[in-house]
Amino acid sequence: MSATETRCRDLLRGWRERLEFNQREQGLLAGGLQLLDRQLDRLERSKLRISVFGRVGVGKSSLVNALVGRELMATDVAHGCTRQQQAAAWPRPVPGLRTVELVDTPGIDEVDGPARARLAARVALHADLVLLVLDGDITQVELEALDTLQTMGKPVLTVLNRSDCWPADQLPDLLRSIHNRLPAGLQAPLAVSAAPRKAVQLSDGRIRSREQPADVKALEIGLTRLLEQHGQSLLLLNSLRQATRIQQQLETGRLQRRRKEAQGLIGRYAALKATGVAANPLLLLDLAGGFACDAALVRQLCSLYGLPLGGPAARKLIRQLSGQNALLGGAQLGLQVALGSLRQLLLLAAPFTAGLTLAPAAPVALAQAALAVHTTRRTGRMTARWLLEERGRGRRLQPGPATLMRRLAQTDHGIVLLMQEWPQPQTRQPLPSLLP
Repeated sequence: MSATETRCRDLLRGWRERLEFNQREQGLLAGGLQLLDRQLDRLERSKLRISVFGRVGVGKSSLVNALVGRELMATDVAHGCTRQQQAAAWPRPVPGLRTVELVDTPGIDEVDGPARARLAARVALHADLVLLVLDGDITQVELEALDTLQTMGKPVLTVLNRSDCWPADQLPDLLRSIHNRLPAGLQAPLAVSAAPRKAVQLSDGRIRSREQPADVKALEIGLTRLLEQHGQSLLLLNSLRQATRIQQQLETGRLQRRRKEAQGLIGRYAALKATGVAANPLLLLDLAGGFACDAALVRQLCSLYGLPLGGPAARKLIRQLSGQNALLGGAQLGLQVALGSLRQLLLLAAPFTAGLTLAPAAPVALAQAALAVHTTRRTGRMTARWLLEERGRGRRLQPGPATLMRRLAQTDHGIVLLMQEWPQPQTRQPLPSLLP
């Protein structure tokens, strides 16, 4: 593990130790946190996990048996739900890793599309690397499962099992066909024969098939080379992805709850500003009170979203509010001045008209109040949007998992190569849906 990766691992451990939850969050995220803690434990112990994935009957269990050199009880699957999942350690030593664990998984073609996607996602969460096992040209079911794995940023190696069943002159064409249908960046499948059989003629003339020694050398060489170069990086990347998933779920939930609180806060300040503008006869006091009310609202929103507003951040927000509100704000200011002046004239004329001019003063005050409510709500929404964007850019005192992953991508060439071959998941929630 490089110095950058070691530093990243330590920061990730510190981030996990500092996580705090309320009772509701603890219940909602319990399953994900358990998976994350197991993954972090595997990271500490350098225990890499490989899931063997594919359709029913492609020889996944036979492939695991061939790799570990012993018979392994097959996974018991009923209607796509795993009753018993078997795992075994790969006996081949890999420098930098203490253990490499192979896990047999259910067949993906025994369940329908949505359940298949959930199964692929579950496999992706539990594995640092996935072996997608084929026994012929890749099918639509396998392509859909592969798409789910790639959407989650999961590293995948394709393996063509039962290559002994294909004539030697047809095998290269089959491998090229599979490779051409794979997503861009994935390597051509590795050809293996986990449980080959050979036809033998007995002395009485009958033909029987006999099991032959497994031929998985190409996969062993390819796996060893990959894990020697990137084994620790695969462990770290999977840890960061799981931590990022928890972080995004936690922040999304908190922002959604704060959205309701922000709506109430903006409503209260809008009502306060409207009442003050409607009741106060002096234009300058209306404007000063309105600005003070908006400033207090901005401070309260900053406190609600947990982001301090000071220094460059304050100036940036003021410039953004001023720039986007310039045209509308100028028009609203002109209307406020006009309405305020009209109301003052009506009040001054009241003694000379026996109070008749006071009648239009109430609608004018209500119009001013409506404008005050509109400007306050607009200011509140713009502030909330800016705060959400600042959180999205990672304005935190301590780096989170997503920030650590970006730092790795910027400084570690090996990580860069892995991220180019296996794209990163896109899971961030759109900000506008969280605005009040």
